[in-house]
Amino acid sequence: MKLLALDSSGLVASVAVAEEDNLIGEYTVNYKKTHSQTLLPMLDAVAKMIDLDLETVDAIAVAKGPGSFTGLRIGSATAKGLGLALDKPIVEIPTVDGLAYNLWGAKDLVCPLMDARRNQTYTGIYAFENGEMQVLEPQCAVDIAQIVEKINELQRAVIFLGDGVPVFRDYIAEHVQVPYSFAPAHLNKQRAGAVAALAFRYLKNGQTVSAAEHQPDYLRLSQAERERKEKEQRLPGDAGV
Repeated sequence: MKLLALDSSGLVASVAVAEEDNLIGEYTVNYKKTHSQTLLPMLDAVAKMIDLDLETVDAIAVAKGPGSFTGLRIGSATAKGLGLALDKPIVEIPTVDGLAYNLWGAKDLVCPLMDARRNQTYTGIYAFENGEMQVLEPQCAVDIAQIVEKINELQRAVIFLGDGVPVFRDYIAEHVQVPYSFAPAHLNKQRAGAVAALAFRYLKNGQTVSAAEHQPDYLRLSQAERERKEKEQRLPGDAGV
């Protein structure tokens, strides 16, 4: 089985091609350019470097969210377009799960932190036991205080990773009551290689959707949608008019 994996859910853009337990190629960039500028050229570069015929790919894995609304749309549109053109299924990987999978085999708890703005984070809590990733707290969008409270309740050492670490580092230092550490640079951001590795688990369980069915999972409303909803709630009712 051969997988093409994409992750453009955050600041990082990443493309990978994997075959079972062999990562054939990976291209990851964490720079200022938008994913609309980088993702397809990165895919083209990887394909040329490893002489990839896209027709030989069995499925396309993509980080389905949460994350940057624009980044998720670009990644999903790319996966959907390829899936439709090649008639390949889509493997939808929860973004936070894929990020946690970077630290497969860690003895401590793993807590990804993605900056969701307004003091919130896309996060979850994971443990690796008997060669499997256990989801102790499914991915969610919560205030940083809520996830830290849950970590303290579990009373186990934890490793933090993700682009939310620099944002919440001071809060972590002040409020986390268990031993903690931060993942190193080569493991602390999204990687399509991790998405691919987790996607093989999904494939073995038959967890795929058609390209037509695939949709990103934002977990919460966009800022524009939130502001519109708040505005509507402030408008006076028209009862009696």
